[in-house]
Amino acid sequence: MVIVMERVTECEETAVGVVGAAPEVRERLSAFMGDVGRDLRRSEQRRCAGLYARGLLEAGARKSLEPLAARLGEDGDYESLQHFLADSPWDPVVIQRAVAERVAPEIDVQAWVIDDTGVPKDGKHSPGVKRQYSGTLGKIGNCQITVSVHAVGERGTVPLDWVLYLPEDWCEDAERRRKAKIPDEVGFQTKPELAVGLIERAATWKIPRGPVLGDEAYGKNTKLRTRLHEAEIEYVLAINSDASVYEAGTAFSVPPRRPGSRVPAPSALVAPDADPRQIAELAASLRPEDFQTLVYRTRKEQELSSRFAIVRVIAAHPVERGGAEPREEWLIIEWPEGAEQPTGYWISNLPADTPPERLVHLARLRWTIELDYRQLKGELGLDHYEGRSYLGFHHHCAIVTAVHGFLTLERQNPNHRRPA
Repeated sequence: MVIVMERVTECEETAVGVVGAAPEVRERLSAFMGDVGRDLRRSEQRRCAGLYARGLLEAGARKSLEPLAARLGEDGDYESLQHFLADSPWDPVVIQRAVAERVAPEIDVQAWVIDDTGVPKDGKHSPGVKRQYSGTLGKIGNCQITVSVHAVGERGTVPLDWVLYLPEDWCEDAERRRKAKIPDEVGFQTKPELAVGLIERAATWKIPRGPVLGDEAYGKNTKLRTRLHEAEIEYVLAINSDASVYEAGTAFSVPPRRPGSRVPAPSALVAPDADPRQIAELAASLRPEDFQTLVYRTRKEQELSSRFAIVRVIAAHPVERGGAEPREEWLIIEWPEGAEQPTGYWISNLPADTPPERLVHLARLRWTIELDYRQLKGELGLDHYEGRSYLGFHHHCAIVTAVHGFLTLERQNPNHRRPA
């Protein structure tokens, strides 16, 4: 939903030059940007932040800098906005945190969602671009990939933080790094490592927390789950069917040193009286009465439900290979009536007394991230940044986040003028 009062074709936009949002909307956006940008050090940075946000909100298919500046008319100083995006040394987290702290308390946060999205690109000079798999494309393509964390609530969503994924060959190429203005301290990190960093940073802000949700790419990463658990951050994460688990209550111990052995004494825990099973094997062994039909979402007065089994397990990998203490967690298995096999698995460290209804609601809540990406890209131009600056990409994401947050608040006020 982009709040504009006039819609024109691309040809009409070229002829008219500037297509303005309603004056009262523009005034509210200016006040919002003044609030979330108050900690930018320079007045010129604050001015350009407000202008760039207004340009993103204006009608027009392309949100890249040149057409955006043209739509701003006399206010659209291309050179100033270009410097603001690509070179001005302001921290994008300043705005992202301010937006989160302004918007998240208003949406009744239910969860945080981690994910990544691909940004198709031509050429090889945009930071992080290469031929790589993108879930957005559904195939290998020339693209950038950005990792993000979003707060999802009963009354809306808000992106919390962003970071551009840099493949290893980019991190090791000094010349490409220099041209893309990648800071020296930025090194290679996997997507799960980047996601954990975003979550840990957002956890220090003054915003409501929610369990972290994510797809299998994140859920199967035992280091991510361990870091979240050690930080006392709850999660409900999709997990792969071939992951191994022990039954709840399995006893673990350190095996004794063999008599006469000269090697160091064992230190890893083992389960001498039990063997782990793959999750798919465990699911196949369950009885029909182990499953129950649970409502996981209500949409337009229509209840959506499916058949779930929810059991306590101990994940094998963190204990056997990660040296972690065994801990019981929830394993959620979705196996719809009539389906030949389960359609989803999730693992969660929520407390043992968590109601089944809450577990399945959270497990199936991650889909809302797709709606976020649809608006961020389709209407606000998240994927339209054409610069070749690493910092510029993050600056662009920060202002897109601000406009998204503004629109989230606009929807909650019935007295505000609605879109045409």
